[in-house]
Amino acid sequence: MQNEPLHILLEFAQELAWQAGKLTLAYFGTGVVPELKADQTPVTVADRQAEQRLRAMIGARFPEHGIVGEEFGATNPGARYRWILDPIDGTKSFVQGVPFYGVLVGLEQDNEPVVGVCYLPALNEMIAAARGEGCTINGRRAQVSVVSQLADAVLLASDAESFATYGRAAAFDALRRQTKFTRTWGDCYGHILVATGRAELMLDPVMNVWDCAALLPIVQEAGGSFTDWQGIPTIHGGSAVSTNRLLRDEVMQVLQQN
Repeated sequence: MQNEPLHILLEFAQELAWQAGKLTLAYFGTGVVPELKADQTPVTVADRQAEQRLRAMIGARFPEHGIVGEEFGATNPGARYRWILDPIDGTKSFVQGVPFYGVLVGLEQDNEPVVGVCYLPALNEMIAAARGEGCTINGRRAQVSVVSQLADAVLLASDAESFATYGRAAAFDALRRQTKFTRTWGDCYGHILVATGRAELMLDPVMNVWDCAALLPIVQEAGGSFTDWQGIPTIHGGSAVSTNRLLRDEVMQVLQQN
């Protein structure tokens, strides 16, 4: 199979995210009641219906492509192109009626992330990137900040307690002491704030591949760095650190010393 043009795949990824996001808005703020999955994370009817819509659209357009989704697992293993889906990243925010949730659509080609889209439905922000094509937010160029001192940096996290749970409390506390201020604008929204220059650091001590697949191209194409806690640019590392790149080495040094 020949390479699909990245700009075509990026346009399709945005349509996927928009359609799924539109579906989630029908449930947003309605008091939808979540269930708990086996790992004790919440899931709603909106999560499941949004992923089903994504899968149906991909299957109709690219039936030979593989899919990995948070709610319904993997199809077409070994396919050259693999869509990696998180229908609602930030389900806890979604359930609470907080608008900081997103639809994440990532695409791997030959096991390399090449396209990433995050649509924030309640904020109507579409962040999109493809390898070598840059990153945009609602069609405008998105870039990381030029802050070069930790003392001037904004540090983000989903919640403070998770760092202790995963043995990362010392590293988080060290960075919190050295940065300008800390906010828990978390999940995908935190990484998007880094990619769009509104914050400098976002830390996640635990991540799944569907959490990361869209974010790596977005942050990288915005001029930033997206790695695991060991500094490896990967979506398979089980953790994530987004920075504006100017601060990357200093942040990694702090993380590795704590």
